[in-house]
Amino acid sequence: MVINWKGVMPAVTTKFTQEDTLDLEMFEVNINAQLEAGVNGIILGGTLGEASTLSDEEKRILVRTTVKIVENRVPVIINIAEQTTKGAIEAARKAKEDGANGLMMLPPMRYKAGDRETVVYFKEVAKSTDLPIMIYNNPVDYKIEVTLDMFEELLTLDNIQAVKESTRDISNVTRIKNRFGNRLKILSGVDTLALESLLMGADGWVAGLVDAFPAETVAIYELQKAGRIKEAIEIYRWFLPLLELDINPKLVQNIKLAEVATGIGTENVRAPRLPLVGEERKKVLNIIENGLKTRPTLPDYKTLN
Repeated sequence: MVINWKGVMPAVTTKFTQEDTLDLEMFEVNINAQLEAGVNGIILGGTLGEASTLSDEEKRILVRTTVKIVENRVPVIINIAEQTTKGAIEAARKAKEDGANGLMMLPPMRYKAGDRETVVYFKEVAKSTDLPIMIYNNPVDYKIEVTLDMFEELLTLDNIQAVKESTRDISNVTRIKNRFGNRLKILSGVDTLALESLLMGADGWVAGLVDAFPAETVAIYELQKAGRIKEAIEIYRWFLPLLELDINPKLVQNIKLAEVATGIGTENVRAPRLPLVGEERKKVLNIIENGLKTRPTLPDYKTLN
């Protein structure tokens, strides 16, 4: 499957049972809600997916399960976040074997690689597979920035095709467009900068709160794409307090609480994460409840294009 690297691609949460096993039944409920809303891809095993707590076998189960659910309607993309080049190459091999259509790749984990090391890491993995790759550029959280000069080297490989742009610098969208045109597709990776990024030319949105509010997220994308900017902004302004739950160390717990409120998830997390309690929980629930009380009526966004 060719990946167009555009539209809304949820970074989905991993669902767990009370017994700390994969909750594939609720996982399917959520994936089906995303598909019904009109998302353009499913991304597994990111930060929201609690990837660092998953075993290799659990990741493989999630890929195989998602491939079966989506039935080729949208691409399935698995995140690679490994400590070694060897481990990343092996993860890419397993992803292809399990039916994934593409990869999202973080720089090496734990070791703060230099520019040359980071470029070689990405290139070695890219050369080992024919799966298309989106580089996840998040220097705020992962302390390694993939600069435009580094992308110049990486784009010599045809299967490095997109960037999840999470530098928090909105002008970086324009820099990338000026330097690479359409050769490097841009997907905003920060919920609170998504509409701004799209209006500046980003191709898509790797979203977080979409996990709980899929229709609203896709509506914003489709409205701005159709030039109905005022309507997109109105929904986005309503959405912003909820979107801010994504730029928080407890983003997983926050978004899982929102999924409970909209009926497409549970709040079970894997230790060392724990469900929110006390005033922290009350604050998040208040934001979610206010959002639900003022939830906008959406236009028929699916027929816009």
